Order: sequence, then structure tokens, then C-alpha cells
Amino acid sequence: MIVLSANNLTKVYGTDVILKGVSFHVEKGERVGIVGTNGAGKTTLLRMLSGELPCDEGDFYVSQNISLGYLKQKDNFDRNGTVMGEVEKIFSSLSAMEKEIEELSQYVAENVSDERALDRLDQLQMEYQRKGGYSYRSQMIGILNSMSFKEDSYQKPIESLSGGERTRLALACLLMEKPDILLLDEPTNHLDIATLKWLEGYLKSYTGTVLIVSHDRYFLDQTVNRIFHIENHRLTSYRGGYSSYASERRKVREDQLRAYNNQQKEIKRQEDMIRRFKERGTEHLAKRAASREKRLDQIELLEKPEAEKGRMKIHFKENFKSGNDVIYAENLSKSFPKKELFKDVNLDIKRGEKICLVGANGIGKTTLLKMILDMTSPSSGKIKLGHNVDLGYYDQGQRLLNGSNTVLEELKESYRLYTDTEMRSILGRFLFRNEEVFTLVGDLSGGEKARLSLLKLMLSGANTLLMDEPTNHLDIESKEVFEDALLEFPGTAIIVSHDRYLLNRIPSRILELTEDGIKEYLGKYDYYMEKKGQPEEVREERQEKTSSKDERARNKEKEAQERRRAREIAKVEEEIQSLEEGIALLEEEMAKPQYMADHQKLTALSVKLKEAKDELDAKYDLWAQLQ
Repeated sequence: MIVLSANNLTKVYGTDVILKGVSFHVEKGERVGIVGTNGAGKTTLLRMLSGELPCDEGDFYVSQNISLGYLKQKDNFDRNGTVMGEVEKIFSSLSAMEKEIEELSQYVAENVSDERALDRLDQLQMEYQRKGGYSYRSQMIGILNSMSFKEDSYQKPIESLSGGERTRLALACLLMEKPDILLLDEPTNHLDIATLKWLEGYLKSYTGTVLIVSHDRYFLDQTVNRIFHIENHRLTSYRGGYSSYASERRKVREDQLRAYNNQQKEIKRQEDMIRRFKERGTEHLAKRAASREKRLDQIELLEKPEAEKGRMKIHFKENFKSGNDVIYAENLSKSFPKKELFKDVNLDIKRGEKICLVGANGIGKTTLLKMILDMTSPSSGKIKLGHNVDLGYYDQGQRLLNGSNTVLEELKESYRLYTDTEMRSILGRFLFRNEEVFTLVGDLSGGEKARLSLLKLMLSGANTLLMDEPTNHLDIESKEVFEDALLEFPGTAIIVSHDRYLLNRIPSRILELTEDGIKEYLGKYDYYMEKKGQPEEVREERQEKTSSKDERARNKEKEAQERRRAREIAKVEEEIQSLEEGIALLEEEMAKPQYMADHQKLTALSVKLKEAKDELDAKYDLWAQLQ
């Protein structure tokens, strides 16, 4: 059953086309991932489907009696409210029913003969049960706990919550509402690994329909069974999870490009054949040329596949090498008047290591990085930096950027030796082009701020990089470029991350920060999960490799046939050239003055000429067949 469909959706801002002619349909129970580069129109599509944004052309249809919930990147909480206060708003109707049931129960106890009141009480209790009144409080507490909200945070004011806490609360509230269609915009931002795994399990068992905008490749592989890819204002649908989509998209693009190039080659070949037929000037070949021209005009021309948008170009380099010992920490702890974050943390980081730091939200991972940077002091313990260690820092909140600067000014403020031309060239490598370099930093999107922060880190030339959630807000292509650059970086990197794709590519070891210190895992994410005793199924749909003996034999035979055909074509072309040269010589011979009156000689030459032209026609026919 189709619960959501769109036809020819188009959205334009001034002269800037965001989406054009987007059409699709979604069946009940489908889980759809929406991917594309930053600015492709993913959030715009969700906003249109939610009714928050009008479409300029086209329309969409939502089935009757279907409820729709939308998780935005920015919430609409009452800043004067509390965590529990926002949650209780969702169940206000049940709370009202509870109050009415309690009042009616007291009334009935005193007026047992009032049958109308008794019937009303029965109806209320049945409706209360049907709506989950007897279980909603336990579900509410369960979801809050899963989103890392413990009992001591229930009365926490909304205005005191961090951006990550607000995102988790918004997601918790939406899941409690249980709409028929969930529209989720970047739900995995600010979630730790344990919460991500819980959310994956929840969405897998969710009976409704889900549309998810996400750059988390691992999460998409675990949760969705269909991918919408938005590129160049268009939407293309693929079956399967992210890995299946990535493989299929590559194959489709290669097939499209191959088909286009083959058609262009064939058109050129046909045009060459037509030209050669016309040059011969015979009636037979002229008819063949006209026939081929007619067929050529009827060919349905394939469109050249659009070029992929530019990719960020990033290369981390170190201005000078550090010593072999980079960071040494002993018995670190951090506590506040009412809370201890961690204790007994020991570190020994060597040059060239790529370390990933994981742990629950709020455990103090960012605080530990700031201790190393000397931006905050430990409550106890000591940190020692090695010889020639030059630290570079990526702050996940981009608080190191000046919102009142333009993009160009932000770079010039830190790196004054570059000319404007050099600086704009560097910015172009990070996809800030033309007038975009004059955009205020405060007006940039999350992804654009992330790119600018990475660019500043790249230009710093630091030999030891400390990165706090660097892939948050980056689109998938930018994540892949960033990961490649990290793998090539000769220096040292400590990365706080919940990106499990990154955790499976980058680290030489994983350090898990707990309340009681550091637990070390000498491997990547899958090894880390295995050692924690929580093996996780990784679903990757790959194309089957055609490696059987029969397939190899068929491929060899096909290649042999192609080689034979190429040799035959070359042989026929040589024969055609020889015949054309022979015909030219015969025509020259017949034009000689001494033969003008020799009818016998002219007749013999004329017979030879006709035989040669007939043979040439036959060779042209054979050449056309071989082509």
C-alpha cells in the first residue's frame, strides 16, 4: 500500500534550482535513506513533505488518516520548559484522561446508582487502555534512558541543554509520538555508539514508514531497505542499503557513460561510412548512403551523463616531525563539585599513530582533548607532550570560528602570507567558489563550517591532530575524502568519533573512555565490538564476482572473437584501399590519349574496372557487417 507519493516536485529560490521534477512513491513499512552532497536538497525535500515548505511545482500525496512526524535539525522547544515537561506535553491527552478517570471513580464510589457515570467510566478506561495509558510511563522512561537522559536530568531546564542533548530530546519526543510516517533529518548527530545501536534496533522493529536523511553510512546499512539519491536537482531510487546503493550507483554510472561513448563511436563510424559511400559516386553506394542516413536520423540519442560535482581536496601535512613520544598522561582525573567524569586515565601515544577515542556521551572525551591542549586543567594527574609536538585542534562546535568574518577574512586572519588569489584557489579546493568566499561565517551551514574548520587545520601544518567529531555535518563524499587524507597523513591523530565507518578504516587502536579510566582495543571497530562481547552483524550487499571456470572460458572466447573480428576488419580495410588504388589506376589508364581510338583495349579496361567496382561494393558490404 502506497502511503506517500510525489509527482514532479520542484523548488527554486530565485535563480537557484534546488529540486526539479522529483517523483517517487513509498510503500507502507519501507525504510528509506536519503543521501546526497550538502546543499543537494535533502532537507528541502523533507520540509516540503512535512508541509512546512510549499513546493513551486508538482504535488505530493499522503494517505488518509496517516500521521506524520518530522525531526528537524533545529527543535521548537519552549526555552523555559524542562526535559520532563516537554515529554509530558506528548501525553497530555492521557494525563487528562487519568485525571477524569480519577475524579469519575471517586464520584461513582459515592453514587453507585448513577449508571450513566458508570458507563462513562467504563468507556474512559477502555479508551485509556487502547491508547496505551497503562504502559506509556514505562515507555517514556525507557526511551529517555536510551537517549542518555537519566532521572537526575528530568527537571533540567531546556535552555541549559547542549545542542546534542536537544537533538536527543527531540528524537525521543518524536519516537514517543509513534507517527505512521517518520521524517528524520540527521538523527544520528550527537549520538554515542550505544545509543546508535539502540536506535538502529528501534527503527528495524518500527511498524511505520521511515524516511531518513543521513550521512552515517554504517547506520544506513543497518536500518534502510531503499536509498533515494539526490544529485543535480534530480532523485534516483535504489533498492537495498547504503553499500548496495554505492555499488549499484557506480555500476549504473559506468554503464551510462559506456553506452553514451559507444553510441557516439557508432554514430561517427556510420557517418564515416556514409561519407565514403558518397565519395564513390555510384548509384548503388549512393542508395546505401541515403538508407544509412535515414537510419542514423532515427537513432534516439543518449544524453551524456552529467559530470559529478567537485569533491573536496584535502591533504594534511606536517611542517616538521615530532619526536617518537608524542603524548604521555598519568592518572588523569576530572571532577566537578557534584560530578566526577573520569579517573585513572593513562595515555602513551607514539608518533604516527591514528587513535580513535570512544565512550558514552557526557563521559568527558572532549574534556580530555582540552586537557591535552591545556585549555582546561585536570583535577589530578599529569600530561607531558613530547619533543617538537605541534598540536592542531578541530572543535566539533566550530566555536573557534569568528561568525562576523567572511570566509576569506577568516582564513586571512590566521594565514596572512597568502595572496588573495592563492587564498581563493585554496578555498576552491574546499568547494568555496566565486562569491561564496564573501559569505559571513555565521551564515554558513554546519557542513560548510566543518569544511572551513578542516581547511584551517590543514593549513596549520600541525604534526599532531586532535579532532572532536570531525565527520559530523560532512556529506558522504567529503567523509571519504577526509578519511583518505587521514590515512595518508604521516603525523599523529587522536579522533573522538562515533562514525563507525571511520572507526573501521582509520584507527590503529581504539581507546574507550570510562568512569574508571581507559580500556584499550588493538584494532578497528569490528574488533572492538567483538572484544566487548557484542558482535554486530554488518550487512553489505555486494555484487557477485563472476570467477567460475565457465565464466572465465566464456570471457576468453568472447575476447578471442573480438580479436578475430578486429583482424578481419583490418584485412578488409587493406583490401578496400588496394581496390580503390587499383580503380584509380584503371581510370587513369583509360584516360590515356593512345587508347582513345583502341576500342578493344578500352573494352578490356572497362570490364576490369566494372569487376573491380563490383568487388569494392562487396568489400564495403562485408566491412559494414563486420562493424
